[in-house]
Amino acid sequence: MLKNKPKTKILVDGGDPSETFRVKTLIGFVDGQTTNPSLVAKNPEIQRLVASGHRLSSQEERNEYRKIVQSISPLVGDAGVSIEVFADLGTRAEEMLAQGQEMFAWIPNAYIKYPCTHEGLRAAQMSVQKSIRVNMTLCFSQEQAAAVYAATKGAREPVYVSPFVGRLDDRGENGMDLVRNIKAMYARGDGHVHVLAASIRSVNHLLCSFALSAELATVPATVLDEWAATGFPMPDQDFRYRGLDAAGKVLKALAYKELDLNLPWESFDIAHELTTKGIQKFVADYQSTLKRSA
Repeated sequence: MLKNKPKTKILVDGGDPSETFRVKTLIGFVDGQTTNPSLVAKNPEIQRLVASGHRLSSQEERNEYRKIVQSISPLVGDAGVSIEVFADLGTRAEEMLAQGQEMFAWIPNAYIKYPCTHEGLRAAQMSVQKSIRVNMTLCFSQEQAAAVYAATKGAREPVYVSPFVGRLDDRGENGMDLVRNIKAMYARGDGHVHVLAASIRSVNHLLCSFALSAELATVPATVLDEWAATGFPMPDQDFRYRGLDAAGKVLKALAYKELDLNLPWESFDIAHELTTKGIQKFVADYQSTLKRSA
């Protein structure tokens, strides 16, 4: 069990309440949880239904998602449970907001996940005006993070932005640089957006998140198991992160950009192919559990 909690809040990235309970027992606490359509599709109960030949209707899928997060909710701390709306590339902000309002009522500690797209940002802007807590997911650029900041000004509670470090690593770019750059950019702001390091693939990613003072990190149970098995190492003042790709080559550094957080959010170039691919993957995983007629 971890004796000295890091300042970075630790969330479990998953869709299985029994796994959350196991991790909480292992490290002594869980600050929060992140879920998404892919993780929900992998939930053991849903997998059993699919394996038996049963496909869910859209409403049944929504009901299962609600039951999952209602089981997770009491297991976690004040970082809450992030629940992702079902959105494809054509989903309008008003549709996302309607889902977000429903999902926000499922549990008392909900954060609603919207993608870092134009419509997702519009939904986030409307949500914070209604005091709905939001987590902006599939963030792959500093411009997207700047837009999140600008779109959610005035939020009464912390807004999360989730840079996906592992998926940037996959294409040879240093994902931890994005966390570093967003933190540096936000240092000039009012503090209403917190950085949630996501798509963490290794203990090294986790330790770098601590070293960079990310407010939160969402971590698969397998990585938390490895961290525990190695005695819960923590980065010291000499810690240096050296990102390598699968072939052992040094990852390409992501340069810091000077961006004005006071600009309208619509002025930032938020397009990113990995955001598009991420949405497409979530949609495919969600549809894999649905009836063909749904």
